[in-house]
Amino acid sequence: MSAPLTVDDHQIVTLTYEVRDGGPSGPLLERMDVNYPFVFMFGVGKMLPAWERRIFGLKSGMGFSFQLAPQDAYGVPNKQHILKMPLNLFKNEREQIEPGLLVEGQFVTLTDADGKAVNAKILKWDDEEVTLDANHALAGKTLFFSGAILNVRKPTVDELIQKRYIDLGGVHRT
Repeated sequence: MSAPLTVDDHQIVTLTYEVRDGGPSGPLLERMDVNYPFVFMFGVGKMLPAWERRIFGLKSGMGFSFQLAPQDAYGVPNKQHILKMPLNLFKNEREQIEPGLLVEGQFVTLTDADGKAVNAKILKWDDEEVTLDANHALAGKTLFFSGAILNVRKPTVDELIQKRYIDLGGVHRT
């Protein structure tokens, strides 16, 4: 029997995890369990680099727990990401604002200058402009991760070419 593979660049990793705000007993932000594990290709720039460094070299069956400071996770909130946009940009072709669009705390998707989608939270609005926060939703948070590696395998040729995990049904994922 061959030795189990370790988490390394271009390996397909299946794992469970929980992420909590502030520490091991903080509020649960997200959970991926054995029924819905997280599967991804390691080392292709899709995950937080500091997160990948913490699980690098682990084998199937090994657990992990670690904390990431904001600067190693999603950064600290940046005042430059507080945006003020003219209210008319939120109006439809009938010059109306769709009911339920402008709700404090709700996220809307904007398109940046490069055509990339950016999520922004509505902070407030008036008759002239809408103020939005385009910082990542987890910016400024210290994140505590815990979980276990379920499986590590070599990628298929197609996965290597596309640099991402492809499930058995052919559906593309990160």
